[in-house]
Amino acid sequence: MKAILALEDGRTFPCQSFTGPGETGGEVVFNTSMTGYQEVLTDPSYSGQMVTMTYPLIGNYGVNPEDIESDKIQVSAFLVREYQGFPSNFRSVSPLADYLQAQGILGVEELDTRALTRHIRDAGAMRAFISTQDPDPSSCVEQAREIPSMVGQDLVKNVTTHVPYYWRNGKPVFFDSKNISLDRNVWKSKREKYSVVAFDYGVKYNILRCLESQGFEIVVVPAATEADTIKAMEPDGIFLSNGPGDPEPVTYAIESIKKLLDYAPLFGICLGHQLLGLALGGKTFKLKFGHRGANQPVKNLLTGRIEITSQNHGFAVDTDSLKGENIEITHINLNDNTLEGFRHKEYPIFTAQYHPEASPGPHDAKYLFDEFKAMIKKKKK
Repeated sequence: MKAILALEDGRTFPCQSFTGPGETGGEVVFNTSMTGYQEVLTDPSYSGQMVTMTYPLIGNYGVNPEDIESDKIQVSAFLVREYQGFPSNFRSVSPLADYLQAQGILGVEELDTRALTRHIRDAGAMRAFISTQDPDPSSCVEQAREIPSMVGQDLVKNVTTHVPYYWRNGKPVFFDSKNISLDRNVWKSKREKYSVVAFDYGVKYNILRCLESQGFEIVVVPAATEADTIKAMEPDGIFLSNGPGDPEPVTYAIESIKKLLDYAPLFGICLGHQLLGLALGGKTFKLKFGHRGANQPVKNLLTGRIEITSQNHGFAVDTDSLKGENIEITHINLNDNTLEGFRHKEYPIFTAQYHPEASPGPHDAKYLFDEFKAMIKKKKK
């Protein structure tokens, strides 16, 4: 089925839908990972975005129920060069097209993804519109221009959980609000395990798996949970998750974090890193085309080691805005020298802009979860 992809700057690309008729819009971005398309599709940090895979053949290993990073597909559309509808993998349970169709997500192929990627790289990530129903390029361009800009939008409210839950044995166990309240009695293994509250700004499941592998008892709370509620729970540590979009409009999260800076050890990843930066007085800005893929080089300034990392973000913290006697820059991106991590010298706080849990991607930075546990252990002594 013929389709057209129209960008807000007027450029259009012919393509074909492999999921049937439909139309949708969002910010169009590209991901350079060679594998892991199912994890990309279900990453809440992609809310409001159409993802282009630079690797040319997608769908060859199908999909399965184990490689998901949230409870549903999060992208607004999936753009590939060539779709393979006959997967060959012992873990596959269905073709990718069936998975997309079941959730009403448009997938297109026969798209010149190399040209699109080069265009985004030069002109920047931008709004776009796809349609199988409207063949008029100018009409589709106008619809792309009517899509709200990513800047200034609070997308966290679209992906956060509305009900707190335990993370146990690799799965969410949702609270029965009649029997469980958010206070110190919420913990079932307080004496045997360190307790961690995880703010859900769009958390990936593999982050929670990594926290659980450290032996933590984990309670995941909605993004708008207030600081007083967290203090009533008396956790040993606080985790700030990844999430989509612009961090500046997520003012309720920033205000809660400010009140928790000196309360318990804090670890922020991706959006959590950015929100911590804002809470400490820093500023954020939108990257031209973002960092999305599993091969981003990061230098650990504390050890001198180079880590190959998995990343997915379109905003960054301004390094100069964070400079102060209590802030130490710990990691930088070697492609563009943007900030990838910092720590506080007075409070037990540290962050990573990239994804140490990977999924997909390398595990060079998984040690950060060990450091979080060590920080909690030190605080408890």
